[in-house]
Amino acid sequence: MRVTIASRRSDLARIQAYQVGDALRAAHPQLEINYSFHESLGDKNQNDPLWQMPEKGVFTQDFREGLLQREFDLVVHSWKDLAIEETAETEVVATLPRADARDLLLVPKSRWNEVERTGVMSILTSSPRRAHNLDSFLRAALPARLSQLNFVNVRGNVPTRVRKLLQLDVDGLIVAKAALDRLLAAPQSELAATQKDLREALSRCRWMVLPLRENPSAPAQGALAVEISRQRADIRELLAPLNCSDTFSAVLSEREILRSYGGGCHQKIGASVLRRPFGEITLLRGLADDGEILDRATLAPSKPRPPKISRDEMWPVNPSDVDWFTRETIPAENSLSLWERVRVRGLADALTPSPQPSRKGRGGENPPALWIAKADALPDHWNVGADQIVWASGMQTWKRLARRGVWVNGCAESLGEQESPRIETLAGAAVDWLKLTHEGGYTDGERATLATYRLVPKNEAIDLSGKKYFFWKSGSSFEHALSRNSWLKGMTHFCGPGNTLRILEGNGVEPHVFLDHVQWLKEMSE
Repeated sequence: MRVTIASRRSDLARIQAYQVGDALRAAHPQLEINYSFHESLGDKNQNDPLWQMPEKGVFTQDFREGLLQREFDLVVHSWKDLAIEETAETEVVATLPRADARDLLLVPKSRWNEVERTGVMSILTSSPRRAHNLDSFLRAALPARLSQLNFVNVRGNVPTRVRKLLQLDVDGLIVAKAALDRLLAAPQSELAATQKDLREALSRCRWMVLPLRENPSAPAQGALAVEISRQRADIRELLAPLNCSDTFSAVLSEREILRSYGGGCHQKIGASVLRRPFGEITLLRGLADDGEILDRATLAPSKPRPPKISRDEMWPVNPSDVDWFTRETIPAENSLSLWERVRVRGLADALTPSPQPSRKGRGGENPPALWIAKADALPDHWNVGADQIVWASGMQTWKRLARRGVWVNGCAESLGEQESPRIETLAGAAVDWLKLTHEGGYTDGERATLATYRLVPKNEAIDLSGKKYFFWKSGSSFEHALSRNSWLKGMTHFCGPGNTLRILEGNGVEPHVFLDHVQWLKEMSE
């Protein structure tokens, strides 16, 4: 049987079509796969901003007639390009596992000193969503005091936009990370020249993976849509084994959110749905057409919640009640073993009065990427170079590091170390991590760990009498309290979805998960 797959002509669109073709051939080895590439209306008009173009589905509508006339059997789209409205003649029946839905900021290294000096930054993007949501975030997340942030419209495919970044008088570019990842990782030899150009451009830039909590994606970003005629039951059957049901249902939820606010690429709205073992997270941020400011993060738990609780039985109501430790810096000579000094030589050098630390360790290896559990874990006198990859555990850590002048490349959004950074493609190789944390801090065993400070308990009694429901913001606090109050194990516990959850579970406790302490108080108190 022969199947013809259609898509747009761009490098990215062809890659996506090839991915579906490869998946089809793996599921049905007897199939003969052909490809048919075409320009869409959106490809032909490269002048108008997308949100100003009146046509719906400017990158997708042109293909519908070909499906109905059986010029081809299926079309592969970037799902976010599809109009919110469904059609009576065609349908999306399958998608592959979703690529990274986050956005990526690229900043030429040659421009950064000027941004720091002037406090003015211009960023290329064609998305009202990105411009609205990132204005406040970037002011806090970039290690510079920005007085003016300008978003400049840009059109063209990803390689074209990257070229414009380096050619025009601008300081940054925002692109979908999934698009750049796919272009860089594609195995087709026809893309070698494009990949070489992109790699060279990346070597000239700093990059930052923008968190979904602050900048939820365009609904369906990173997902592929496989569209067919509703009359083609034979093609629907062929595609069934390919479909990733988790991706499909998450995308439908995101598109329904956008639909409820009117839909369309003019919207300043981002919506991301994340499925995790503890439940489904929905992130919504932006500005609706009627002026409503949207900023919500909700969790639908995978297990039932307890009934509402009296505040008298809840602890802590005030987060400062958990201030049980002082932090004591571990001297460099004690924190770094000889092996670690060799392995992280570029960073270890920064612990001594020597000049600018070397970027490379013994044998020409780059120093490992830093996973920073708390901002306090990065010693004040460490020199973090421009090419050092830095990953934060959450947004508070990120923003504190930025205030210290550290360029942070991304964060785990307080979801824990099991959240993969997914930056190997950007880095061009496997990433060797070094986690900076406190002595005895949580480790999953997959990352090398370096303790740079220790928690010293204060000489204060821990009075938890009369409390039955506890929210833990750190595993260290839980274990410290448990060591003095063995009865705690019989109580009801709550925590966030990060490492604290793993620590409680490791102590035989099955907590209920909330995104944060504020949400716990709001949803659980009477």
